[in-house]
Amino acid sequence: MIQEEFGNISSRWIVDDDDDDDTCVETDDDLKLRCWASMPQELLTDILMRIEASESNWPARKSVVSCAAVCRNWRMIVKEIVKCPEVSGSLTFPSSLKQPGSVGSRTQCFIKRNRNAQTYNLYLNLTEASNDDGKFLFAAKRFRRTICTDYIISLNADDISKGSSGYVGKLRSNFLGTKFRVYDAQPTNAATLATKCHSSRMGSVKRVAPKIPAGNYPISNISYEVNNPGTRGPRQMRCVMNSIPANAVEPRVGPTQTDFHLSNVDSFSSLSLSRSKSAHVSDSHLGSLVLKNKNPRWHQQLQCWCLNFNGRVTVASVKNFQLVASLENENGTKEHEKIVLQFGKIGKDVFTMDYQYPISAFEAFAICLSSFDTKITCE
Repeated sequence: MIQEEFGNISSRWIVDDDDDDDTCVETDDDLKLRCWASMPQELLTDILMRIEASESNWPARKSVVSCAAVCRNWRMIVKEIVKCPEVSGSLTFPSSLKQPGSVGSRTQCFIKRNRNAQTYNLYLNLTEASNDDGKFLFAAKRFRRTICTDYIISLNADDISKGSSGYVGKLRSNFLGTKFRVYDAQPTNAATLATKCHSSRMGSVKRVAPKIPAGNYPISNISYEVNNPGTRGPRQMRCVMNSIPANAVEPRVGPTQTDFHLSNVDSFSSLSLSRSKSAHVSDSHLGSLVLKNKNPRWHQQLQCWCLNFNGRVTVASVKNFQLVASLENENGTKEHEKIVLQFGKIGKDVFTMDYQYPISAFEAFAICLSSFDTKITCE
């Protein structure tokens, strides 16, 4: 009942034609809105906490977003109640897409590829069924340049361009498709301001955070090792996450606190896609987190390379991979046991993408996009 009430509330004003001064008259909806906004703080908090706890999964979780859109008071309370994905494991607001994933469990997503349009849409799995429609998260489009390839990433599937208000970043490759760089439309911290890509022209991009210039800020590098001539084998990936410290994969004492930045206090949809601070602040003493693909084993009977995806991947493909943290800075090339990201084929143009802390959905999606390019020298 409560959800139906605030879902229908809207601020509308009507003009009295009998008055020469065009006096605005407050409608019944405005009175209802004022009543909801003036509810006792303790009662309102209790109601919103119950809604947040009961609507833990999409599509029902849209009620939580509706609560935050009622008024400023409700938004501030919802902001305090809703936990970051690292703690809750839930993606609620756009800001969640650039915050670290859940600790201890992988967030399950899938990517649908459109070969003709050269677009890639990322969805959040709502159920375990393979025919799950999912909740839309990101869209990307491939643009072939003279000496490189760009994958523009947007929140708007209908307008995938650098000038779109939904533009959040891009992935750029070299001519051979062996080296990639991920760019974020917003800086992860103050240090990245100095490394801004000055060649970008982002004047038309919607500002999602105050006093921060929109642009392209490099946050990670992806490289594929070139195989020796005459040899074939699985791809060898290496991802350097410049904005994540190397010790981020170690056990944590407490959860990361999350900041929400608003470019307009009356517009909840303009939440910046900011990260959790303590998880993504670079530390020159620790170095950056390095991810590498988990080495597959050769199956003698099947005569192929195999990885255990626990049923999440069903079609053999050179694009399939699992990424783990590389401890090369400490103990040679030892691998961390935890799989941070796994990607694999389940249909002709459908792929699963499962990620967890310390990378975000945006970073995971960008890494997976790099796997779609044909790499003759790497396979």
